[in-house]
Amino acid sequence: MRLSALALLLALPALRADEGMWTFDNIPVKQIKAKYGVDLDAAWLKHLQLATVRFPGGTGAFVSRDGLVVTNHHVGRGAIAQISSAQADLVKNGFTAARKSQEIRVPGLELMMLVSMKDVTERVNGAVKPGMADQEVLAARLNALAELRRTEEAKTGLTCEPVTLYQGGEYWLYRYRKFTDVRLAAAPELQVAAFGGDPDNYTYPRHNLDFALFRVYEDGKPYRPEAFLPFSAKGVAMGELTFISGHPGTTFRQQTCAQMVYARDIGIPFQLRSLERQKKALQAFSATSPEARRLAAEVIYGIENGHKRLSGQLLGLAKAENLKKVEVAEAALKAAVAKDPALQARVGGSWDRVAQAVAGQQALLRETTYLGAGRGTLTGRVASLRHALTLVWLAEETARPSAARISEFSDGNLKATTAQLLSPRPVQKPIDLALLAAGLEAAREELGADHPFVKAVLGGRSPEAVAKAAVDGTKLDDPAERRRLAEGGRAALEASTDPMILLAKQFDPFSRAIQRRMEEEVTSIFNEHGGRIAEARFKAFGRAVYPDATFTLRLGYGPVATYANGTGTLAQPFTTFMGMYDRHLGWGGNAAASEHGAWTLPERWLKRQSKLDLATPFNFIYACDTVGGNSGSPVVNVKGEFVGINFDSVFEGQGGYYVYDPDTKRAVATDGRAILEALRKIMDAGPLADELVGK
Repeated sequence: MRLSALALLLALPALRADEGMWTFDNIPVKQIKAKYGVDLDAAWLKHLQLATVRFPGGTGAFVSRDGLVVTNHHVGRGAIAQISSAQADLVKNGFTAARKSQEIRVPGLELMMLVSMKDVTERVNGAVKPGMADQEVLAARLNALAELRRTEEAKTGLTCEPVTLYQGGEYWLYRYRKFTDVRLAAAPELQVAAFGGDPDNYTYPRHNLDFALFRVYEDGKPYRPEAFLPFSAKGVAMGELTFISGHPGTTFRQQTCAQMVYARDIGIPFQLRSLERQKKALQAFSATSPEARRLAAEVIYGIENGHKRLSGQLLGLAKAENLKKVEVAEAALKAAVAKDPALQARVGGSWDRVAQAVAGQQALLRETTYLGAGRGTLTGRVASLRHALTLVWLAEETARPSAARISEFSDGNLKATTAQLLSPRPVQKPIDLALLAAGLEAAREELGADHPFVKAVLGGRSPEAVAKAAVDGTKLDDPAERRRLAEGGRAALEASTDPMILLAKQFDPFSRAIQRRMEEEVTSIFNEHGGRIAEARFKAFGRAVYPDATFTLRLGYGPVATYANGTGTLAQPFTTFMGMYDRHLGWGGNAAASEHGAWTLPERWLKRQSKLDLATPFNFIYACDTVGGNSGSPVVNVKGEFVGINFDSVFEGQGGYYVYDPDTKRAVATDGRAILEALRKIMDAGPLADELVGK
């Protein structure tokens, strides 16, 4: 029985024509054609899909027939820092390979290209048996997905990832081709790529040359991609329709009111305080030497970026009209469900169950943060401790039947977990030391000195002493040592005297216990009853709405468009090189570096200023629906030509992680014309510019 037409109308979110992060199997082509007169055919979409790649934490795109990939400088910054040194700081000073032989390989950097998608919803739901408890349902679905992943990878030879959409309305396997030989070809200086620094972050107008060029190789030769995006010679204009293809990380638009209120009042404020502690610890380390400053810069940047993004989300949730939209939609969906007896029996109590789980989430927040093993926890932030705990769990879990293991260690997921453990990406011990000491200190403050975990781990010692002993003495920064312990199994772990392994063993029982409680009291309920609510919404609207972002490939669309940014006027659609130099001079130039260093410029940008066409469009603002993870996403015109690269969105629009606001949701891109101008006139990279335009 379908919900009534009136109920459908009432419960349907106010979906604007340009709202949405659409999966490539469900692009709203009719909607786009009706509004813009543009007919996207299957070949156009497939080309864009295959030209787009996923970076760790962001997106990129093939932009030449010889495997050049463009992404944001800030997405590639970690990789650039990895191949830098005190003698050759490529982040600070930039880099251009004069020829392909000078391009620098980044060990451990992997790019992923989505090849195809497979709907496995029926098979996953078939694993759920009548009478199962919520936690058993969660485990059954996770095990089914893991097994499907294992068999699909064996059959296709591709890297497969399970994807949950519509909060459990659909389950998919995404099949990727993985590229492991990735080399840096060119990058501008940090001071130009991130001009304006943290003060200008998430604002507009902007002047950021936020791009970097990498090249993918296979068998020692430049990869010839099946699809790439040529740079547009014309560029883009005000009001022109654009499309963005990328991997938005996470949105929360389908959460309940109770979950959003928790995020506003508890979750986000706690995360902000945690980030402030980490930043303080890293700033103290950074002040000890120029090399410490270089090592810490990337991590501090990430913390500052996350803090500002969360602050914007909090601002959006604090707007009464935003949560009012959610309340109205939720009430309408509840009323619609109540009119369907079968649906009411299945879903009617789910909102209360989710609210109960939210209370459990709040009660466990501190212990989850300091005892848990997931992203955002203490162990998740400290690379060597994360590796150590993975090794401890690997030895324990693989001794159990696959279905009884923690999901990450089941047969279907073991390959991916092991690959992360053995990745050659470097572990920076000084960063681990600063973060571990700060995290243990925070645990003592938040949990109390008498908490069993604090007493077990510290044993009467200071957080600094415990952290120093573990980090200084560990050999887990060496991938070969991690491999030796992984292959040695339980016997190797029992014999190990590595201090980080010993610390992980102290964490282990507490991590397991808190994970078990979280699954029982929170995660399984969110999964099951959030899924039931999604089921009702899905029954009403089907695929007429888009799923929350999951760091999977999505398409967005919208025109180059201004907005009222609270200053009493409209934001300009384009900035120029002229504007960057004006802002530089307006802050006192390089003479003001000590006080206003965010707006200084590298010397070669001052010496070669006269070579530039200062009227060249630099950044532009447009109305595509984006969030974090879309950094580095290609922005293309209706011909599928590259016109820019997404690097940010405005502060006022950060509430869009939870509630879409068409008046403030604006993304910011570096114009392709600015990239070409800089390559030719400043960066001594004319051949790369020629390659991008097909010469």
